[in-house]
Amino acid sequence: QVQLVESGGGLVQPGGSLRLSCAASGSIFNIDDMGWHRQAPGKERELVATISSHSTTKYADSVKGRFTISRDNAKNTVYLQMNFLKPEDTAVYYCNADVRVRGLPRRPYWGRGTQVTVSL
Repeated sequence: QVQLVESGGGLVQPGGSLRLSCAASGSIFNIDDMGWHRQAPGKERELVATISSHSTTKYADSVKGRFTISRDNAKNTVYLQMNFLKPEDTAVYYCNADVRVRGLPRRPYWGRGTQVTVSL
């Protein structure tokens, strides 16, 4: 009923930038919180940033001052602008959204992930 599709990942050198996008589609009534998580090889998935429907943001300490999360409610899309990337930012990045489908309770949905690799 609801799909989240990420885009914008790739290979970038240390110090570079990337912008991730995640578009939600389907039988959406409204979307509450949206966010980004990441999972590096051999590590658990961790929160990167979240944004509420009123654009209140929260960041992991490791990305504060370098990453910016934003959203376009008209397009059901969340973005992650990543600057000053470091090799330790290398991971698969997943977007998530708390979505309300008409007639059903709100529940979280996840995208399939997009690979970000920071390397020379």
